Amino acid sequence: MRSNVPTAAFQVLRSRISKVCVAIIGTTPAEMIEKATSVVKETPFLEFRLDYLEKPLLALPKFKQFFADNTAVTAIATCRRAANGGKFTGSLAAEVEILSKASATGFHLIDLELESAQALKKADLQKLRETGVGLIISHHDFAATKDLDGIYDRIAPFAPDFVKIVPTAKALVDNVTLIRFLERMNDHTNIIGICMGDAGVISRVLGVRAGSAFTFAASSLGEETGPGQIAARTLIETYRIDNVDAATKVYGVAGNPIRSSLSPIMMNTAFRRETVNAVYLALQTNKLSDLLRLVHEIPIQGVSITMPLKQEILPHLEQTDPLSAKIGAVNTIRMLDGKLYGFNTDVAGIVGPLEKRMSLRGAKILVLGAGGAARAAVFGLRDKGAEVFILNRTPETAQKLARQSGSKTIKKDALAKMSFDAIVNATPVGMAGNKTAPLLEAKDLNTRLVFDLVYNPLETPLIHLARQKGIPIITGIEMFVQQGARQFEIFTGKPAPEEEMFRVVLHALRQQAGAPATDLSDHTLKAAAKVSTPHVDKPAPSKTPPTKSEAIRRVATKPATTKHGTTKPVAVKHPVTKSSKAPTKKAAKPAAGKRK
Repeated sequence: MRSNVPTAAFQVLRSRISKVCVAIIGTTPAEMIEKATSVVKETPFLEFRLDYLEKPLLALPKFKQFFADNTAVTAIATCRRAANGGKFTGSLAAEVEILSKASATGFHLIDLELESAQALKKADLQKLRETGVGLIISHHDFAATKDLDGIYDRIAPFAPDFVKIVPTAKALVDNVTLIRFLERMNDHTNIIGICMGDAGVISRVLGVRAGSAFTFAASSLGEETGPGQIAARTLIETYRIDNVDAATKVYGVAGNPIRSSLSPIMMNTAFRRETVNAVYLALQTNKLSDLLRLVHEIPIQGVSITMPLKQEILPHLEQTDPLSAKIGAVNTIRMLDGKLYGFNTDVAGIVGPLEKRMSLRGAKILVLGAGGAARAAVFGLRDKGAEVFILNRTPETAQKLARQSGSKTIKKDALAKMSFDAIVNATPVGMAGNKTAPLLEAKDLNTRLVFDLVYNPLETPLIHLARQKGIPIITGIEMFVQQGARQFEIFTGKPAPEEEMFRVVLHALRQQAGAPATDLSDHTLKAAAKVSTPHVDKPAPSKTPPTKSEAIRRVATKPATTKHGTTKPVAVKHPVTKSSKAPTKKAAKPAAGKRK
């Protein structure tokens, strides 16, 4: 296998390629070339999916001028047959003819699937190699991740320049399987390993550091050539794949669904702003056992926990704080010395914004809902001395929460006769894609302030209603950023760059809503950030690292108001409490993974 004794041609080829190869698709050569031209300055390593073209053989000459004008480009020609997950419906002979003529057009590499290589006569495969083009032999499993060594052994006899193995991650631990395979094969420099699927994001970002020669990315959102593929700009700018190395600490957000979560862009922006060598990934799973194994195997230093895992994870924590124990849920875990510690930063995300606008002691607050977010709101507000009323569609759930927290329940028909200092919506009503009818009407908004925890869309029906009545509002973005800022501090021990975090989340939401770029002026963003994020006084850096006990105390931070009205992080003074047994597996060495 030429991986152990690289040829001069292989060395030259390796010197031309980068960590990311951008897949280019289109229905015409002109469309492909236009897309390639738009990305080539940032990422000159490209794969042209010729199987997306109606007549790829006739289209080849049209790429020749592009390569002549862009000599820095290194290009892969792929014409994958439909039987192997591609779009080309022609024969094996037709595929080979297209790939053999790709070299004369200016392509540097061709991608031939293992099934085609096995079906070819040795003489035909030799003719393909004699064109001088580099050969990738690939295998894609669209169903599972299994027997990667066996797949490698099937490809090795063909002595390709690159071996590409692409299974599908059905669970997070499938990334570990791929990563361990890449690490075992670290004496081979020509293996490309990636997991497809939403659960395979880890391999796309960490694969290169585990030993994958490179990874693949889409030219833009919506242009994916494989399940779970990440856009090139996201891979390079958000995940900073060029900076991921053995020392990079790994964090993530876990739950289901989390594909559209804005936590990765918010947290990775904060890491970049504060020069933290870390990466924050989307970890799609609804199985706690899957997540726990991944956390210990990679290892993952900290995780933002979303539904459906917030309650289920409690018995596996070494310690948590008393308020989180009362709430019965955590949204943040931190691994120290192989043990997991839990926190609930939703409380800070809800209480903090309200405390900036009013004194909560004695305040009358109406909380809508009785689920996880509502529990954080109710217990957090009661902890601050607020008088809390709970309105929920299911009265029994509201009554149980009221008994546990020392709050009161209220019926909808009593709202018109009541007035509140604030109304907090802790239900998913109003969220993008949620069609549930609103709990409140305009006549029910007898309040000084409306706080909707839903952050997508930017203006929910409840926020719109409050604006119409001239009632001051707090949008869900502020809660999202505040809880994320506290998580950042738990993960890193550094004050969070809240304005930058707010800015990038607002920008992402406006992009999703299709707002024009002119709407994102610095003036607009600074004005919003001034209202929605507090100033954080950064303490002087400590000259000595914190002890383990100090670290545990420090990470449980929450905003506190100073006499000047600003906020600063302070340690929660409650003693921590021990819960049920925690997993005590030894943390493995940092791993990685990848995909196309």
